[in-house]
Amino acid sequence: MPLDDAQMRLAAEIGRQLLGRGLRVATAESCTGGLVAGAITAIAGSSDWFERGFVTYSNAAKSEMLGVPAELIDRHGAVSEPVAAAMAEGAVTSSAADCALSVTGVAGPGGGTATKPVGMVCFGWIVRGRPPRTATLHLPGDRAAVRDASVDAALSGLLEVVGEVPL
Repeated sequence: MPLDDAQMRLAAEIGRQLLGRGLRVATAESCTGGLVAGAITAIAGSSDWFERGFVTYSNAAKSEMLGVPAELIDRHGAVSEPVAAAMAEGAVTSSAADCALSVTGVAGPGGGTATKPVGMVCFGWIVRGRPPRTATLHLPGDRAAVRDASVDAALSGLLEVVGEVPL
């Protein structure tokens, strides 16, 4: 999925903000399957501020790679703010990054339920030493549109969280 101009500008601004603060970021993705990391690494020089990406599509991968407790997934479901927070925390803990973002959701066309419909996506953002921030969005459109909008939301949230770190 090619990046649009707005995503390129957003990823480049994230890079400037991270570099200015001496921070590096990691991503933990499920429904986006690495698209956020792809947006970040489309920016020349991103190796100076992107530490690594985790694509944890299965629940087992979330637990094994990011340390998300299986009980948390059982209790809240993989598509939940508690799991998004744990994924972001796990990405920081399992890397040398200073901050992280996470994305977990139902991109469709199948897999939705009455309580977790297609288009429901949960996000997490964290800066090491600070509590995580989470959000849930209900995004319209087909699978590609949900995934694309998820990249936008993940990057926008990261820019906001990073912007709160003093220079």
